[in-house]
Amino acid sequence: MRKRSKRYEEASKRIDRSKTYPPREALGLLKALPAPKFDETVDVVVRLGIDPKKTDQLVRGAVSLPKGLGKVVRVVVFAEGERAESARKAGADEVGSEDLAKRILDGWTDFDIVIASPDMMKHVGKLGKVLGPQGKMPSPKSGTVTPDVAQAVQEFKAGKVEFRTDAGGNVHAPVGKRSFSVDDLEQNLTAFLSHLTSLRPPSVKGNFLRKVSVSTTMSPGALIAFEG
Repeated sequence: MRKRSKRYEEASKRIDRSKTYPPREALGLLKALPAPKFDETVDVVVRLGIDPKKTDQLVRGAVSLPKGLGKVVRVVVFAEGERAESARKAGADEVGSEDLAKRILDGWTDFDIVIASPDMMKHVGKLGKVLGPQGKMPSPKSGTVTPDVAQAVQEFKAGKVEFRTDAGGNVHAPVGKRSFSVDDLEQNLTAFLSHLTSLRPPSVKGNFLRKVSVSTTMSPGALIAFEG
């Protein structure tokens, strides 16, 4: 069994794992925990009432958080010509086509988001085994395959969050930094959960959002009440 840090053990004493907290109380509780020397990310994990073995129930998308993420998001873009130039002007960290695909195949993955214009999928399609397991494969559903690559770069740089269900039917996403105010964290959390609820597959019966918890990078999770 992995030994937990003293900070984690102290946090565990303050968070009642059997209790469901109102969102503001849970976020305030996280901010009041003993802090490490860096600005932790605040994450939400949602267990969905889906069958992850059924492809029609898998959920994937992206949402712009009203208060941003408070971190530098590294974006690479597959584009050529005018689209490539517009992506650079919009703030893309790397722009390329076949050369960029080769670089990624050779092992370079120091980025957070991959955006591609539709005509570049001939190069991006070869990267499924590399980008897929990392959740970075571009998709029209998440807005990362689009003719308007510059707009997509601006949105993801400003705090747009991409998400997808994992093998257990859970969705993970950041909703800000610990240094954010409770109000800002709550606005981001509410925006994320509301958008997630809007993506409920028609075939899902019963509660869609089964369990919702928030945590910081170094803390245990606090369950929150949310209807869905």
